[in-house]
Amino acid sequence: MRPMANPQAHVPRLVLSGQVHARIHGTGPFGRLNAAIAVRITRIVGTMYCAYVFTVIALFALPAAIEQGSPTVLVNWLSSNFLQLVLLPIIIVGQNVISAAQDARAEADHETLTALHQMSAQQIQILNGQNQILDLLREKAG
Repeated sequence: MRPMANPQAHVPRLVLSGQVHARIHGTGPFGRLNAAIAVRITRIVGTMYCAYVFTVIALFALPAAIEQGSPTVLVNWLSSNFLQLVLLPIIIVGQNVISAAQDARAEADHETLTALHQMSAQQIQILNGQNQILDLLREKAG
């Protein structure tokens, strides 16, 4: 964070997670397309409904893994089919919840910081007025 030459000119701004897509893929047409596709797929896969569907899909392969009778096959089924398929959407759902909470905190912080910024600007105006009064008193006394 670099210091501002004129902190009184600072205007607080609010940046939410949805506004940073251009930083990842760029602002060109392909970048916007890539971001839109990625967001759309993430919204589809990042649901508990998708986790339930993936659980059912993984469970279809369970009887074949049990039939093999090998612990290695069962571990492979658990790690490859079940954990990867089911945990992926659940983790995305969790990240979406966390992101929404962070955005809500950012909005609340932004409102607070904007109010503090306005109060600070008012205080500076009051102090400048007091300085003018003091200067006038010095002139009259001197």
